[in-house]
Amino acid sequence: MTDTQFAGLHRALYHATDYLAGLDRRPVHASTDLDLLRARLGGDVPESGTDPARVIDDLVAATAGGHLGCAGGRFYAWVIGGGLESAVAADWLTAVWDQNAALYACGPAAAVVEEVAGAWLKDLLGLPATASFAFTTGCQLAHFTCLAAARHAVLGRTGWDVNADGLFGSPPVRVLVSDQRHASVDRAVRFLGFGDRSVVPVATDVAGRIDPTAFARALGDGTGPLIVVLDAADLNIGAFDPFGELIPVARAAGAWVHIDGAFGLMARASRTKRALTAGVELADSWATDGHKWLNVPFDCGLAFVRDRVAHRASMTVSASYIAAEKLARDQIDWNPEWSRRGRGFAVYAALRELGRYGLENLIDRSCVYARTLVDEIGRMVGAEVLWESRLNQGLVRFLDPSPGATDADHNARTDQVIEAVNRTGEAFFSGTTWRGRRAMRVSVVNWRTTEDDVHRAVAAVAAVLG
Repeated sequence: MTDTQFAGLHRALYHATDYLAGLDRRPVHASTDLDLLRARLGGDVPESGTDPARVIDDLVAATAGGHLGCAGGRFYAWVIGGGLESAVAADWLTAVWDQNAALYACGPAAAVVEEVAGAWLKDLLGLPATASFAFTTGCQLAHFTCLAAARHAVLGRTGWDVNADGLFGSPPVRVLVSDQRHASVDRAVRFLGFGDRSVVPVATDVAGRIDPTAFARALGDGTGPLIVVLDAADLNIGAFDPFGELIPVARAAGAWVHIDGAFGLMARASRTKRALTAGVELADSWATDGHKWLNVPFDCGLAFVRDRVAHRASMTVSASYIAAEKLARDQIDWNPEWSRRGRGFAVYAALRELGRYGLENLIDRSCVYARTLVDEIGRMVGAEVLWESRLNQGLVRFLDPSPGATDADHNARTDQVIEAVNRTGEAFFSGTTWRGRRAMRVSVVNWRTTEDDVHRAVAAVAAVLG
């Protein structure tokens, strides 16, 4: 190999390690504005080629300051993990190997590593060993995959073959959801052709859990095919629906029960948090993300389905040129994608690096840090806790000190404080509206977060309030 061979890759390695090493020093917010990014990156299409190493150096320079520090330990906004070292390295190799992870024939190792990682995840999460699974782009496509299987099953029970006949003229399907659901559920329902009017929101109690009485009433308000979506940690307060109470009732009514466990399903890997998910294993399908608590790079969603027949029937495809494999697992039978990245490599690497107890420790300490952030910020003058952290999510509000301040004033003050804290570069939080009130949402899932990171965030908020 000459000095010039793979120079672009060597430059990428240099810049990548330099970026990761500097996460603790750089501001968490993006410091370069839209106009400057466009000016740096824009221009006419190049007439001639450029040396790969120069391309990489120029790309790094042009995007400097345009990246959020979400890979680091001081990012507490949306539920985004930071890639574990082995997972990032495996993701690089995934690009180098460049396998189309659609068929065993296209990439034998990609197929087998996904097969193994899927089995390990079912074990860690306490899901049925016989359940099928799929690795998708994220929880959005995991919902789509699971609910496609649900659509096939519930319509099939009425004698309607959705694969053959589509949805025109089919029995209408109702989809019961929490009034605190994530919007990705509604989007998946639209993708599947049900329409927004098929979604039936069910009221939640003061703890953010679906109210059993309201749920029973909603179940009885109609007839025909029925799908129920329950939350394993909602996006604002990490609320878990009472699965042990709701799922048997739903299944007795003939419903397919799907779990939105984007991050909360991972609580099953912790002995101290597993009780929050009691009964979730009774469901028919489950969706979660790998790029949250498992800390693999974007993008990685995970779908699990109890009914393997319905799952495969809703996804599989065949053609004369597809080299189907009878002994191995062909990923195309379980995923909505045809050409797809080998996501199993990064997941496999993360599970190897963490192990069962490493994942448990990561979950437990994230919850401790979230509770510390919420409690310490909530005790400051001018702040109040809207929701104590019981998992890794909590809500804090900031109060306008003006005499006679209204809720609208407190809402505006909350957004102002969040923006000011983010401008310090010491931490990054996001705002949300919960029960009609604006709040700062605190979320911790990053493996890099330390006690020092938490103290820096608390100090940044104190400085802004002071």
